[in-house]
Amino acid sequence: MMTASFKYGVSLYSYTDDFGTIMGLEEGFDAVAGTGATGIEILGEAHVKGYPEPSSQWLDTWFRLLDQYQLEPTNMCSWVDTRLHLERNLTVEEGAGELERDLTLAHRLGFKFLRPKFGVVTSDLDPDPIWEGAVERVLDLAHKLDIVICPEIHAPTPISHRVTQNYIQFIERTGTKNFALLIDFGIFQDRPLPFWPQETPEMREFDTAFLNGIKVNPEELLDIIQYVAFIQAKFHHINDDLEDEHIPLPKVISALKRAGYSGYLSSEYEGVRDPWVAIDQVRRQQLLMRKLEKDFDEGRLA
Repeated sequence: MMTASFKYGVSLYSYTDDFGTIMGLEEGFDAVAGTGATGIEILGEAHVKGYPEPSSQWLDTWFRLLDQYQLEPTNMCSWVDTRLHLERNLTVEEGAGELERDLTLAHRLGFKFLRPKFGVVTSDLDPDPIWEGAVERVLDLAHKLDIVICPEIHAPTPISHRVTQNYIQFIERTGTKNFALLIDFGIFQDRPLPFWPQETPEMREFDTAFLNGIKVNPEELLDIIQYVAFIQAKFHHINDDLEDEHIPLPKVISALKRAGYSGYLSSEYEGVRDPWVAIDQVRRQQLLMRKLEKDFDEGRLA
């Protein structure tokens, strides 16, 4: 059954421990393009030298690499540092100022999506209450720059949660096309992550849901897909049989295809950080996602 096709991208965050050691910006572009992906995602503070005001030389390099590797800027991740001051939280106006700063930089670099991470006030990742006023103040700018602001639905926050519903209510209330949801595949994790060296079960008690998976049913995507603009394809390990050991990827891909999603799946690796491992792992995940999409289109995946 043929449906709308996905677009495939990679976040440079996947190469966190490689970047700046065995990998510079050009090597990052080469790794992304080597997977067959067409989109590149970055973290503004981590990957833009001189953030938030890169030099003209850095900008020249950025655009040369985009052209050389035929990659499209997809999503720039940013932060609204609501606890920047120890004695107080940011005001709505200050939060809007940080969003304006990052929207301007994202536009300058050619990005169409901006994922702001507001400081949180609960263990369920409820964002600081200033988020709504701050976002509303920059909607006109986002519209002018043709950028969609995408807060992330990330474990331990499930789809059926007040955080997600508050974002949807904001979209409905404002009628904006410049604010939407970003879904992180980590919410679908249904098997525990392996223990890290020297980690004990007692140490994991504080992050049980996050590390063992919150097991959101991928079918819930069908209820909210009209509000989803971008997807970070979080994963931790693809084995030698080309299987994801923690995310039920066939179910996720099937739900997205049936929902008619045609945006980016941007690989976001968070597994073992030994040198070179991420490069191989991202390649594996890209192959697996393409295989599953083809299986769905040809009737081998329901």
